[in-house]
Amino acid sequence: MSQYILKIDCSDEKGLIYRIADVIYKNDLNIEKNSEFVDEENKKFFFRARIIGNVDTVTLKHELKAILPEDVNIYLHARHAKNIVLMATRESHCLGDILLKNYSGELFANVQAVISNHDTLRELSEKFGIPYFYVSAENIDRKTHEQKVLTILEEFNPDLIVLAKYMRILSSDFVRHYENRIINIHHSFLPAFIGANPYKQAYQRGVKIIGATAHFVNDNLDEGPIIAQDVIHVNHEYDWKAMQLAGRNVEKVVLSNALDLALEDRIFIYGNRTIIF
Repeated sequence: MSQYILKIDCSDEKGLIYRIADVIYKNDLNIEKNSEFVDEENKKFFFRARIIGNVDTVTLKHELKAILPEDVNIYLHARHAKNIVLMATRESHCLGDILLKNYSGELFANVQAVISNHDTLRELSEKFGIPYFYVSAENIDRKTHEQKVLTILEEFNPDLIVLAKYMRILSSDFVRHYENRIINIHHSFLPAFIGANPYKQAYQRGVKIIGATAHFVNDNLDEGPIIAQDVIHVNHEYDWKAMQLAGRNVEKVVLSNALDLALEDRIFIYGNRTIIF
């Protein structure tokens, strides 16, 4: 028996769960686990189920579409390990964490490659047997640099791109190639502390909370739909270097959690929000 992930969003109506379950039952399939949510303000229905059986995806989608509202969106795919490409610059903590999880079998994914605008992390990546592509951004314009990166990405055609502290702003044209498929991680000091060494700025202001945010990348810098966030408390005993170390630990955890959610197809993107099951 195979496992499939079914995701549905549509206008809310009475009896939607019954109708969906009835179609699944009549196709001799079993719902192993399901979740649902209704946005009452906008009357929007969200449903996710893990189903098992011999699924004819074309027939099942056709039958579901016939009994659901006209604006329905249906995602139905066999549960499988997604292909991902990691992009990084010089900081190793997020990249190393993902590579280690992949090596130990904890990551439900196939890490295809690492792309970086510096050669700093080549040795780390190659220790795990992951191909490393260094694309220098020196002395070339952003469009040319991004085209070189896109050429590499086209070779792998990843399901997801993970910016593991990739410290370059992506253009709208680049993002359009992988809409809703690029995940970024950053500290949660924004917009208060912008620019170089935000942890030193935060220390000088005496902040008491350090956090991180993982989100999908869109045309608005660091304002895409949020997937996961977390915070930890700090106090006056932390200097800026200790705060930075603590912040990096939070970034690793938040990015890892966000990636797991995406790999398991638990995320609905709804406007600039996410619905997560």
